[in-house]
Amino acid sequence: MTSPAMTRHILGRTARSVSAIGLGTWQLGADWGAVDDDAARAVLDASFEAGVTMYDTADVYGDGRSESRIGAWRADRGLGDSIFVATKMGRRAPLDPAEYTLAHFREWTDRSRRNLGVDTLDLVQLHCPPEAVYSSDEVYDALDTLVAEHAIAAYGVSVETTAQALTSIARPGVASVQIILNAFRLKPLDEVLPAAEAAGVGIIARVPLASGLLSGRYDHDTQFAADDHRTYNRDGSSFDIGETFSGVDFDAGVDAAREFSALAREHGLEPAQAALAWLAQLPGVSTVIPGARNVEQARRNAAAGSVAPLGPEFTAAVRDLYDRRLRAAVHDRW
Repeated sequence: MTSPAMTRHILGRTARSVSAIGLGTWQLGADWGAVDDDAARAVLDASFEAGVTMYDTADVYGDGRSESRIGAWRADRGLGDSIFVATKMGRRAPLDPAEYTLAHFREWTDRSRRNLGVDTLDLVQLHCPPEAVYSSDEVYDALDTLVAEHAIAAYGVSVETTAQALTSIARPGVASVQIILNAFRLKPLDEVLPAAEAAGVGIIARVPLASGLLSGRYDHDTQFAADDHRTYNRDGSSFDIGETFSGVDFDAGVDAAREFSALAREHGLEPAQAALAWLAQLPGVSTVIPGARNVEQARRNAAAGSVAPLGPEFTAAVRDLYDRRLRAAVHDRW
């Protein structure tokens, strides 16, 4: 049974209610070190039992492994519409605007529907596509066609920059925008969240713990596995550097995280829980999607969805930390 304590929000124009804390399942597919089927199933079980109903995945996570694991788990447990699964498309092909056609969208969504074991996908997000795609009428016409064909129930976009988010929010068919947002990446608070709230577009906050920095568990000597993007993508050579530690220099992030950890504990919370709860309580944020590689992480993350309001003084302290330690390095880049 799901927990009644978990806060729930409407996810923008999908009109569906989802848990304020979701589960990002990149970890269950690839790029964070190996996770076997049993461990993945245990994380999914633990998250659902703790009140999570929002699951975010992508066709490229493990080349479909993450989607297939979620699909098999949902079928085995008979969950049906009691959970909401958002997937993404577009990263299995070259990042060329010419690839973003109705024919390719049908091909990609058909594969995701097979992986997830459904006739209609709850939400499909364009997965950080090339810049020109965000302004393409033909792209949105194709997405509208998929909705009309009942291949997808709704569509959204996953973005790298606030400018891309604002362009997407202006489109009448866009249900949601997924964007990096955390205590170390505050720029979306300025314009994106107010614009989304005014338009009725859902905001999915990703990388909410800055790739684990905001857990406060790392020091300057922490090492990650060779197949973990926190090792191989620190220079942005594999994908946008903002996806790894939110684009924050690791050593600078460790120092900032120590200060954030002290702030969290002043409020009686562990750092990761405070970081997630604060995000989930921001006006305009529909759901926050931390990942989890084990059962305990999944449970701790979900518990952030029932934390009492942290109040404006917490936000003021977060802004002050950001302004002093991080703004100059990251604010104008995304």
